[in-house]
Amino acid sequence: MGVVLLSVIVLLAVLAPYISPQNPYDLAQLEIMDNRLPPGSQSPAGLIYWLGTDDQGRDLLSAILYGTRTSLIVGVSSAVVALLIGMTVGMFSAWHGGKTDALMMRIVDIQLSFPPILIALILLAVFGQGVDKIILALVITQWAYYARTIRGSALIESRRSYVDAARGMALSDRRILFHHMLPNCLPPLIVVATMRIAYAIMLEATLSFLGIGLPITEPSLGLLIANGFDYLMSGDYWISLFPGIMLLLLIVSINLIGDALRDILNTRNEE
Repeated sequence: MGVVLLSVIVLLAVLAPYISPQNPYDLAQLEIMDNRLPPGSQSPAGLIYWLGTDDQGRDLLSAILYGTRTSLIVGVSSAVVALLIGMTVGMFSAWHGGKTDALMMRIVDIQLSFPPILIALILLAVFGQGVDKIILALVITQWAYYARTIRGSALIESRRSYVDAARGMALSDRRILFHHMLPNCLPPLIVVATMRIAYAIMLEATLSFLGIGLPITEPSLGLLIANGFDYLMSGDYWISLFPGIMLLLLIVSINLIGDALRDILNTRNEE
């Protein structure tokens, strides 16, 4: 179910420029007089707003498709970069041990002791707004989780007999780490990476909702939800509701995949 749902969402996001009724961030296509129209309304030009419009007159369906695209790019990009950094730190920390391991893990412990959203708030206050800025902030807040996870697996693998045999064959540390140990450390890392992608998307939406994530010119599900927040009490529920539903479906689909991977990989490990 998670794979099917996520595949549909990703396909819609990738095809957004081709299937959206309008480009919601092209000012030439917007009509301010069409702002806050309810779902099913029709513009004078004949365009049907199936999900209504927001306070700027943008077709909400088009804005959601573009916003989902941006949220996926930010979430996946930040998770991949953070995984690579955390994987490298965790592997070398477990391999060298001693003072090197103690120092690296103290740095990880210090970062994990702070709420990720607090670190992201401080970093974005320094970096400013933008897709590249928020990806960098999310990488800095997430790499420690991967480092801690893979370090635990690497410590177990470093005591295996095949590692002793590789050392006896005078193989380089790099070859032992990344050609022999890393494949055996990947199962728990894959599960964590899947969950962290969902968390990164949710954190980006939260930061954008607070107005410090992506700028107003960049589509984002968090920004779309924030745009309609002020109009909820006046009855214009659709401006926040539909982007919120898309965000919920996106997070749920990724978490379903993560749960399934955890069950599958745990079963294989037990066997």
